[in-house]
Amino acid sequence: MTTRILPAVGDVDAARSVTTLLSQLPDAEPAAPVTDSTQLIDTLARLAGESLDDLPEVVLVHERIGPVPALELIREVSLRFPAIGVVLITADVTPGLFSSAMESGARGVITLPLSYEELASRVQSAAQWSVGVRRHLTTGNDVFTGPGGTVITVSGAKGGVGTTLTAVQIALAAQTSGRTVALVDMDLQAGDIGSYLDVQFRRSIVDLSTIADISPRVLSDAVFSHGTGLALLLAPSEGESAEEVSDRSARQIVSAMRSRYEVLIVDCGSQLHGAGAAAIEMADTALLVTTPDVIAVRGAKRVVRMWDRLQIRKAEETVTVVNRFIRNTEIQPQLIEKITGTTTANTAIPANFKELQAVVDAGRLHELDSKSTVKQALWALAGELGIVKVPEKAEKNGAKSGAKFKNDRGSIGRRRDRDGARNLPTT
Repeated sequence: MTTRILPAVGDVDAARSVTTLLSQLPDAEPAAPVTDSTQLIDTLARLAGESLDDLPEVVLVHERIGPVPALELIREVSLRFPAIGVVLITADVTPGLFSSAMESGARGVITLPLSYEELASRVQSAAQWSVGVRRHLTTGNDVFTGPGGTVITVSGAKGGVGTTLTAVQIALAAQTSGRTVALVDMDLQAGDIGSYLDVQFRRSIVDLSTIADISPRVLSDAVFSHGTGLALLLAPSEGESAEEVSDRSARQIVSAMRSRYEVLIVDCGSQLHGAGAAAIEMADTALLVTTPDVIAVRGAKRVVRMWDRLQIRKAEETVTVVNRFIRNTEIQPQLIEKITGTTTANTAIPANFKELQAVVDAGRLHELDSKSTVKQALWALAGELGIVKVPEKAEKNGAKSGAKFKNDRGSIGRRRDRDGARNLPTT
């Protein structure tokens, strides 16, 4: 049996040494090393998207990998790709580190400097474990075998632009189409998802922040099952508790939830903190909601620049959603796209607060009328994002999941404006 091995080594000399030894292993098929944690996750996600059979049996993680620390990276790989045997390469072989590596999901530890015998032994052991797990997963019907659910973060260019409204409605659209959906309120100091959906629940995201290993039982205790079918993980009722949710715990929470739900929507609010930054970095799609006015667009540009400086996300990897859009406004989506350097969603959300006021005031946003143009546009946005499951009959007729519903009467498609918005400052 051929064993496919993917090394994740940031150090050039260590990468050369690992590659040399791997090439000497019998029946081994080593891939070119990836140099950082982001590249590793992206590579595995791409392979899993093509076919789960394309995933390597073994992943080697060097202790100096970054920007995500090695143990956190091992935990994320183990949660998202449970059939991969992960092995840590380290010079620190203390009992404490060994225990931490096992708790994170590693199948073995290799000591530096590398030796052929130890490398061969650990790789063989991890590969055998991986083959056994895959055999079990292919015969079981109750085990989630995919690369993990789709994670979409929703952030605001500034307060009051409709971030939570967008997060709630696209989550409802995905859930109504038949997907399992979780909605996480990571606006830790001012989260309002509970208020928008008329929920009072004593558990919050803080309850998961100090838990080293989030089991399914622990997760289900912290999540509220809403009547709509959404699973809700709420923000704390006391804003000062936000300090307890670190970026490390946020990574663990997002990884645990994406392994149990097909779609995970995370409301990050308009203020950046460590936990929100971690979620945005891990997201498959990061939405940035703005309104077509000078102040909000300047705010969007400021947010995008900050994300880029902090190496959270590049501008071209961010999708801007234009809310409260009016066709004859001077500030068109094309101009916002040019100013921010982001990709603007084809679906713009029309300005019609009268449709929303009654359900917002009552805390029943999930009861928004289906005839509402705002709701239709937001659900069209969900379709554009690819999180709405298309019925089998529709697929046979040529429809595809993730299609852009440009003909939905509630959505407003992008169009070219010859005049642009010449008076909008670009600073």
